[in-house]
Amino acid sequence: MNRTKIEWCDYTINPVKGLCPMACPYCYARAMYKRFKWDETIRMDCAAIDSIHSVKTPSRIFVGSTMELFGEWIPEEYYDYIWGMVRAKPQHTFIFLTKYSGGLAKFSPFPDNCWVGVSATDEGQFLVGWHRLKAIQAKVKFFSLEPLLKPILIGEETIKQAGINWLIIGQRTPINKTTTPKLEWVEDICHAATLAGIPAFLKGNLKPLYPDDDLRQEFPK
Repeated sequence: MNRTKIEWCDYTINPVKGLCPMACPYCYARAMYKRFKWDETIRMDCAAIDSIHSVKTPSRIFVGSTMELFGEWIPEEYYDYIWGMVRAKPQHTFIFLTKYSGGLAKFSPFPDNCWVGVSATDEGQFLVGWHRLKAIQAKVKFFSLEPLLKPILIGEETIKQAGINWLIIGQRTPINKTTTPKLEWVEDICHAATLAGIPAFLKGNLKPLYPDDDLRQEFPK
């Protein structure tokens, strides 16, 4: 359990350790495993789960910041520990974010203190994730459009039909001019969120697009 610089949560917890097989090209955790020669074996870390008891006030906790938890490489018995942790601490909000959205359906409906999200960097990933989020039940369903590498067409009805409750937008870090999204891409997504009546959260790395304005940073209620 760690305090985190991730702006949309208070803590991160990683109940499953090891080198994530997803191998995303911009994954910071993978680079850390290689750099420090950490144990790459995928394994359950019960001590991490026990650390949840140290958090006394209701908090937003991102589960699995260094591991894709919905892939077929996660043994089924691990989920007993993960969902047990979630249900044992109803005062906390547990945030699950996946690039492997095909693994979500078997856990639906999710506990009420779960927010469930899908990552997408372009239109194709968004459409796949949209269909899969539409098919599940969770109190909060969201998209993390980070890094936003290409324009994504999102409308009011697109949001409402899938029951999307939140949109996070960010760019790739470290910031590079070649991967910085255009302002109109971000504005179009924010406009759709406004029309649909849902919150949007612009990560701090988008500040170069808004040098004179505060960033829109809203949360589900």
